[in-house]
Amino acid sequence: MLSRDRKTNPASPRLRRPLISILAFIGALVLVVTFTPLVRWWAIQLAGPWDDPGGETLIVLAGSGGGDGVIGYGTYLRCQYAVFAWRQGGFRKLVVSGGPPEHPQANAMKNFLVSQGVPESAIVTEGRSHSTRENAEFSKTAFTSTDGARVLMTSDFHMYRAVRVFRKSGITVLPRPIPDASKRSSSWLGRWPAFLDLCVETVKIGYYSAKGWI
Repeated sequence: MLSRDRKTNPASPRLRRPLISILAFIGALVLVVTFTPLVRWWAIQLAGPWDDPGGETLIVLAGSGGGDGVIGYGTYLRCQYAVFAWRQGGFRKLVVSGGPPEHPQANAMKNFLVSQGVPESAIVTEGRSHSTRENAEFSKTAFTSTDGARVLMTSDFHMYRAVRVFRKSGITVLPRPIPDASKRSSSWLGRWPAFLDLCVETVKIGYYSAKGWI
C-alpha cells in the first residue's frame, strides 16, 4: 500500500526539498535578524559619516505620516533631532519638506518645531513632494546664493539615497543622519520593523540608481 502511494505521488519528494530549503532559509533569517547586529550595521552603512556638521540652513525631510496631518514616528524623530540641532545654535533657517498637498507633513512638522521653541519666521515649508526626488526638486526655491552651508537631516537608513538625490539635483548638502533604524534595532520588538524598512530602502536605492536619480 505504501509503495503504491509513492508511485501515485512522484512529485512529493521534488516539492519537499524546495519547501525544506525555504523553511531553512526563513529560520536562518529569523536567527540572523533577531540575534545578530545585522540591522544596526546595515543602518550605519547607509547613514554614512556621523559628524553632525553645522551650517546656516537645516533641511529636514518628512518620513512616515500618521494621516490627517499628524506626523508619524519617523517624522517625529527627525523633527525632535532638528530641535536639538537648532538649540545648539548656528542655523538661521530650517526647511521642512514633505507632502501630500492635502495634508502636508511639512505643516505638521512646522507646528511641532514652533511648539518646541523654533521661531516660526525661521521655518520654510515645502508641502508638495511625494518622494525623496521631489523633496529635492521642490525645495530648490527655498535656497538662495547667500544661504551658506546646507545640512540635510533624515533617518540613518534614508541618508544614502537622500544626500545623493539632492546632489544630483544640484543642491550641495552636508549629511546629518539621525539614529532611527539603528535606535530601533536595540530592542527585539523594533528590530524586525527596522529590518523591513532597510529592505524597502535598499530596493528604492536600486530603483533610483536605475532611473539615474542618484
